[in-house]
This record gives sequence, structure tokens and C-alpha cells, in this order.
Amino acid sequence: MKKNYEELVESLNGSFGLNRSEAAVELGKLRDKRAANALIDALDDPHMGVRSNAAFALGELGSKEAVPHLVRLLADKNVRVRKSAAKALGILKAEAAVLPLTEALSDTSYLVRKSAARSLGQIGDPGATAALKRAALDRERIVADTAQDALAMLKHT
Repeated sequence: MKKNYEELVESLNGSFGLNRSEAAVELGKLRDKRAANALIDALDDPHMGVRSNAAFALGELGSKEAVPHLVRLLADKNVRVRKSAAKALGILKAEAAVLPLTEALSDTSYLVRKSAARSLGQIGDPGATAALKRAALDRERIVADTAQDALAMLKHT
């Protein structure tokens, strides 16, 4: 049964982590800008699935006001949360996140490095060129390839 905005926000603030996590996903798909504040609040949820899904949902909503909160999540203890924050920043083309994303290119997780590289390409700031060239030499092939793609994107901006 599909829930409306009010029911989803209520679920996002509910007691079960899985329900909160699913509500964050659905709020992103709904693309209702009213959800931005509730999703920003959910970035501090103790459940990593909620933080991760809320981060990505904010990208889907086009929520520019979430950028500083998403940047903060690049340092989250959970890999999935860091990856989702990096992806959302790219979707938002968050120019304010270029430096934190270049720093994320040296994350311990290749998933985060890959998402950071892609996001830097999406943002299109030539200031990321040197960092992406270094990332193009990453020991993980998927990160190196994504960095190469991002460099190509920068050339076309």
C-alpha cells in the first residue's frame, strides 16, 4: 500500500529502523520538497540505513540546503552512509562540496572513492582535476575508471 507524504514522514520518525529507512527511500521518490527538513533530521538517525537513504533522498529532492549536512556525512563511520552522501552531493552539483569530495578520494573504501570521483565529474569544477588525475591511478580499477570518466566530463564543461 502506497503511503502519502504525511504517512511517510510519520514513518520516518517511527520506532523501527527498517520502517524509517524505507520511509526515507519513498520520500525521495515522492520528490516532495516539504520532506527536506525531515530528511535532514534523519541524517542524525542512529540506524545507518536511515542515514544512507535520507542522504540519497535529499539528492533526489534537489535539496541544496542539505549540502552542509551531506558534507558532514562524508566522515560518517559507515561506508554506505559516506557513499550515499557523496552520490547525493554529485546529484546536487554541490560546488561547495568539491574540496570535501576531493578529500573523500582517499577514503578507505573504494565505494566511497568511486562515488566521490563520479560526483566531482558531475559537479564539473576544474579545480578537481589534479585530485581526479591522482584517483585515475587508484589501485581499484573501478575507481580509476570512474576518475577517468570524471576527467572527461570536466573537459566537456
